[in-house]
Amino acid sequence: MPAKRKRPVQDDLPSTLRRSPAKAQETWAATHESAVESYGEGERAHRTAFASLKHSFEKVGDHWEPKEAKGPSDEQAERGAAGRGSAARRPTAEGVDANASKEHLLGLARRLDVRGRSRMTKAELVEALMQANRRETARSARR
Repeated sequence: MPAKRKRPVQDDLPSTLRRSPAKAQETWAATHESAVESYGEGERAHRTAFASLKHSFEKVGDHWEPKEAKGPSDEQAERGAAGRGSAARRPTAEGVDANASKEHLLGLARRLDVRGRSRMTKAELVEALMQANRRETARSARR
């Protein structure tokens, strides 16, 4: 019988994960723990944990939700482990699933009340969703 997973301690999780489903919390915590064993505590362990999380979850406002289909969320994630290291760091979509359909992104933009969304290109939607997510996260942090 497999060992029962220990639920992550809420204080150890980033704030956006505290408002997210248990599976998202467990995914991040397990990957972070493994990364700390490999790389030590710090930024690299956090980046590794978020990269793992983004494979199955997307950031929506101030929390993470399961993606419709698992897979890389942006160009940086598609590069995989081959592109790791400080010299290879490239911008990410900050948890927005940039590989999702435009229709999906429009639905998220509608939920987050992004103005002008119907006239935006897919790239503009991704950028607008990143801004909306930052705004919602900051708003939740002030509460």
